[in-house]
Amino acid sequence: MHTLTKEQESIKTEIVAKVKDKLKNETMGDIIFVSGEAGTGKTVLNSSLFYELTMLEESEIDCHLVVNHDEQLTVYQQIAKKLNIANGREVVSKPTRFINRYGEDSPVDVVLIDEAHLLLTRGKQSYTGKNQLDDIRKRAKVVIVMFDKRQILRTEQYWENEKIERLELEARDNESFFKLERQLRITGSAETVNWINQFTQNQVVEKIPKDENYEIRIFDNPSDMEKMINEKAQKEATKLSRMVATFDWAYNGNHSPEDRFMNYWNVSIGEWSKPWNLQLEVPQNERKRNKGLAWAEQSQTVGEVGSTYTIQGFDLSYAGVILGPSVKYKDGKIFFDPKESKNKSATTYRTLDDGTRQKFGEQLISNEVNVLMTRGVKGLYIYACDDKLREVLKKAVG
Repeated sequence: MHTLTKEQESIKTEIVAKVKDKLKNETMGDIIFVSGEAGTGKTVLNSSLFYELTMLEESEIDCHLVVNHDEQLTVYQQIAKKLNIANGREVVSKPTRFINRYGEDSPVDVVLIDEAHLLLTRGKQSYTGKNQLDDIRKRAKVVIVMFDKRQILRTEQYWENEKIERLELEARDNESFFKLERQLRITGSAETVNWINQFTQNQVVEKIPKDENYEIRIFDNPSDMEKMINEKAQKEATKLSRMVATFDWAYNGNHSPEDRFMNYWNVSIGEWSKPWNLQLEVPQNERKRNKGLAWAEQSQTVGEVGSTYTIQGFDLSYAGVILGPSVKYKDGKIFFDPKESKNKSATTYRTLDDGTRQKFGEQLISNEVNVLMTRGVKGLYIYACDDKLREVLKKAVG
């Protein structure tokens, strides 16, 4: 378990006290809302809260943790097992499984939801409801959510601003709204964090600041960037260095490529090509160990390119980010082109509460870029497929 910062410790103490009070009142679906951007420590806080609430001596609290992310689900299951939180029960699950398992007439005490922005807000496959958070609140006395609307990546997860505002207002009215402000992942200066934010939020390329604690480097080709990432990955202190990319190349984890001459779904740029995530065979001597490891912690993944679906919520020492054809530069600004994305959500309509149908491709790609560019703890390497964007980035180097 990570040591909490003063900010996290203070918020945890307040939340634990509020949970105790709310459970005394026997109310249903009380919401505790924790807002925080990527890298502010939501997952660390969530893990610590889960342990603290489960281990409270004065009462037995039926506490569950829900996350709609396969990689993080595995990690949380390992944490529960290691800390003996589960005690033979299933206390960590995906939201649909939790909803199907528990009825409204037999609610649990507390549900913690990590990456709550990934919850479904419409039916999909085995989930037949309309909003997973609403359904979870009907099955728990207290629900603690960790939320960042800038990490929503699919149309079926899209939250209308009014709904988010209503949730925040409800939590504020009950003095149960908290915000994590401090950037913990990126070790760089405030100027470095601001440069990344300007790129991902305002779509502006400013001059790259000089920072002795954080390296931002621009590459002419993906091959050179791969070489530098591999060098970092060979060192113990930076072994969690990997390449990641926007979802601009075809990939289907359930099927082989249609092209019979291809062994893998690949990220291909000119003559350079690497498999997408989770395709390379795990070395036989590492198979048992890898079962409990996230994508970036597995040794063979240094030969792959990760996506938001494997890296969201996790840290990398150095992140080598490939900005694919969907990220372009025109008329002095970065713009996002959904037609170039292979993410179906980028071109899919979503029916809103008022009955109108809209696409959110540009926003979803912007969120995707934000997730990728905020993974690196010590450095960010960038290769842009768009010629104009690549040249602008090179000129931005101080």
